[in-house]
Amino acid sequence: MSISTHGLRVRRGPQSLRAAVELFSSMRFAISLLTIICIASIIGTVLKQHEPIGNYINQFGPFWSELFHTAKLDSIYSAWWFLLILLFLVISTSLCIGRNTPRIAADLKTFKEDIRAQSLKAFGQRAETVLAETPEAAANRIGQLLAGGGWKVKLQRRDLSVSAANGSPDASGWMVAARAGGAHKLGYIAAHSAIVLICLGGLLDGDLVVRAQTWFNGKSVFAGGGMIADVAPEHRLSASNPTFRGNILVPEGGRSSVAILNQSDGVLLQELPFSIELKKFIVDYYSTGMPKLFASEVVLHDRETGKETPARIEVNHPASYKGVEIYQSSFDDGGSSVKLKAVPMAAAAKPFEVEGVIGGPSVAITNGADKLTLEFAALRVINVENFADPQANGAVDVRKVDLRHDFESRLGAANKTDKPKTLRNIGPSIGYKLRDAAGQAREYQNYMIPVDTGDGQPVFLLGMRERPEDQFRYLRVPADDQGSMDGFVRMRSALADPALRARAIDRYIARAADPKRPELGEQLRTSATRALALFSGAERARSDAVSAGGWQAIAEFMEVNVPKAERERAGAVLVRILNDVLFEVLNLSRETAGLAALPPDDKSQAFLTQSVLAISDAHFYPAPVAMMMTDFKQVQASVFQVARAPGKNVVYLGCLLLITGIFAMLYVRERRLWIWLSPKRAEGDVVSGTDASMAFSVNRKTLDSDREFEHLKHKLLAFSKQNPVSPVSPDSPQTP
Repeated sequence: MSISTHGLRVRRGPQSLRAAVELFSSMRFAISLLTIICIASIIGTVLKQHEPIGNYINQFGPFWSELFHTAKLDSIYSAWWFLLILLFLVISTSLCIGRNTPRIAADLKTFKEDIRAQSLKAFGQRAETVLAETPEAAANRIGQLLAGGGWKVKLQRRDLSVSAANGSPDASGWMVAARAGGAHKLGYIAAHSAIVLICLGGLLDGDLVVRAQTWFNGKSVFAGGGMIADVAPEHRLSASNPTFRGNILVPEGGRSSVAILNQSDGVLLQELPFSIELKKFIVDYYSTGMPKLFASEVVLHDRETGKETPARIEVNHPASYKGVEIYQSSFDDGGSSVKLKAVPMAAAAKPFEVEGVIGGPSVAITNGADKLTLEFAALRVINVENFADPQANGAVDVRKVDLRHDFESRLGAANKTDKPKTLRNIGPSIGYKLRDAAGQAREYQNYMIPVDTGDGQPVFLLGMRERPEDQFRYLRVPADDQGSMDGFVRMRSALADPALRARAIDRYIARAADPKRPELGEQLRTSATRALALFSGAERARSDAVSAGGWQAIAEFMEVNVPKAERERAGAVLVRILNDVLFEVLNLSRETAGLAALPPDDKSQAFLTQSVLAISDAHFYPAPVAMMMTDFKQVQASVFQVARAPGKNVVYLGCLLLITGIFAMLYVRERRLWIWLSPKRAEGDVVSGTDASMAFSVNRKTLDSDREFEHLKHKLLAFSKQNPVSPVSPDSPQTP
């Protein structure tokens, strides 16, 4: 029996109904639906799901983000059209199974022993011989041999008269019919049943049940903010919800019993039948600073009985309680307390100190004319950066698992190599936001300790970005001989003081000018005074100048006042003069603080060079102060994924059936064998033996089937050496 691809053909009823039934029950329709589901799943894998709409706008633009949202590509697995396709696939595959199963079952029960003896001559693999035993004895012997070899056998005795239909006599005899490999057809049922089970499991464990509660049970998605305890009941799902998958954050020493279910347009809150208390969070790191183990020691409190159940949850080692699986997903900050010191980045700014809690209330700060709101965003104690990559932008968050980057580093074009990495932990950092009166916020990330980036001069990294999708841009402030930013702050403060600038110029003139040529000294004083005023921002190159100081101001001055042909030579002279004057400013700032002047060596020159670059770039720093962390008390928090998945076992069963079915269809061959045994009559109708004619049929002809036929031919028909097997023509047609 062959499996047909057409559907059920209804003989009665309207033409449209008959066509619909035939379409839905056809195999080609099921394959088409399965192809669409595969394509949609690829899109859902590439495109991040359930992200805020702002993330899609920033990444793809307003047009494509609106298209994705309208087509529900940002939430494919809960989209109505995806669930509808799954439902139709279940119906179509079930109809295919229902249509073919009775035919398969009937075919497995029949041996086709009624086949005509003359029909065996039409098979491609056949053999004929003469046996020295009687037909009955040969039939019993052959049947026992086949049964011992795992074949199912049926013997039929025929005692027929002359057939009037064809006018030729059909001798009496025995037909031996055998079959093997029936699991091949059972593989069809198993594979298609597996598709139904996997789709049903996907429907059970997907968002269908959750969405159904928002459609029919009065629940709605919450799109606001605030405390979890203040969220209204219509945004909460009961603890008896049969299926869900969400995240829950629990700080050390804290308890929580409400999970967050992310939706494309907000969140839903899922009540749990227990609360999770985090006793201790354990994290272990490699020498590079990357985590090699993080685990949570928790106590599960039953909300009905109050029973306490201790458990340890690790990655790939979840805990289970009341049908809910608890997985270790990640870790985060649980409300660490930090102390920050404001470092002035503008002339009018003043230093101050402030304390706060990560994720806690914001603090209003006033610094001169600037009124800002300080929001404590993140504390990262471990920061790992690849110092072998010159394009590296900022440190790597050790909580992030970037599988896409890992795959791309190993797959793709042949010229893509896995570059060596130099990973190093560069210490704690504080992330915060400064929000202005208009509500616009910029995000900052500053490192607590100085970092040696490879040139021998340690620097403090002050990061800033305008938008969340941007990379951090870093201002590199040099650390002084005490390992602090005080040297940079003193130098910048001295540069803003006109009196100290004048004293620095006097010292430079006294050291660099020839006392015998006072006119050259005055020219040098004029150039040094103008250059220092431009660099400090006290003077503008022109009224519409963009820059308020730094090297950009020097460049604008030269574009206006120096001919293009002379700019290179004049620029070199001006840079040398300015560096010498700034060295005097640096030493004056140290003397004012009661410190010894720096000697003119390479170490002092390296600090001066980085300080000058930092002062120049600081004119573009968009905040009057940089908040530097002076102390912190870390509080860890575990991020758990909690899931109730009743369809999991259904999917496991479907996967088992799929593997079994595909294996049966690919590697099990259905074989059928017929042997017609009739008495051989000599002259005078004296029986002198048995004429044996054998035919072999297989659903997929291979070299193994040829070898099996040869084996059966010699084992079953070569009863004695005096009974050779007659050769057959390989060109004989085979019955379908």
